[in-house]
Amino acid sequence: MNTMNNYKAKVIAVMNQKGGVGKTTTVMNLGVGLARLGFRVLLIDADPQGSLTVSLGVKNHEELPVTLASIMNTVMDGSLTVPTYGIVHHKERVDYVPANRSLSGTANALKTAENREYILKTYVDSLREWYDFILIDCLPSLGVLAINCLVAADSVIIPCHPAYLSTKGLGQLFGTIGRVQRNLNPNLVIDGILLTVVEIWTRNAREIIDALRDGIGKRVHIYTTMIPKSVRAVECCNTGVSIFRHNPSGKVAEAYARFTLEVLAYGNEAAKAN
Repeated sequence: MNTMNNYKAKVIAVMNQKGGVGKTTTVMNLGVGLARLGFRVLLIDADPQGSLTVSLGVKNHEELPVTLASIMNTVMDGSLTVPTYGIVHHKERVDYVPANRSLSGTANALKTAENREYILKTYVDSLREWYDFILIDCLPSLGVLAINCLVAADSVIIPCHPAYLSTKGLGQLFGTIGRVQRNLNPNLVIDGILLTVVEIWTRNAREIIDALRDGIGKRVHIYTTMIPKSVRAVECCNTGVSIFRHNPSGKVAEAYARFTLEVLAYGNEAAKAN
């Protein structure tokens, strides 16, 4: 159960510049998992592809009049007056800010905007008092929009598929996070790496997982929970509901339920340590 008082959201960016690693699936199911425990949760789709928006059941996302793009545009021109304007409520007790291809235009506009790295932060900070958690589904890129996500966040969760080409890019991502920590957001931390789309029965996956835990795991927290590869996880992205509703007794729902508890437990430990 939610024991927080006076909402002051923790903002988590879910990021990996490589696509196909379960970012959107993780944002949706972690968000719903937290909501099921009584927390107030906002999901922000910060990817011009709008995958999170579609996964939440919006079929006409390219026609939406209010999206993250239009909201960020109002921040840039100083006309944002009602922070909660445009926020949508989902039937599984999470709120969300949708996105579509118009966000690509906003990303281009950011390149010449004043205080360009802080536009999303300005918006997100105005919403902290309304929620316990704000989860940002970041685009698979390390450009100015991704930098905005990192500047707006308190921490980062990195979904990672245990395959060579997926793990190889972690160094570049760590480098970007490090630059943001040094220059723009000194309080940003990496909460951990979540292994996703895991085929634990294969020798290659087991070897990569062991290497990650023995190597990177000495510097960066790697969650104990692993999300197994499953057609059910793919299916739920097309149903408009989370894995908890699409296949509640399946192994992916069980894994995301464990992961939700692990995020809460590890977050509390990290807060005490600081």
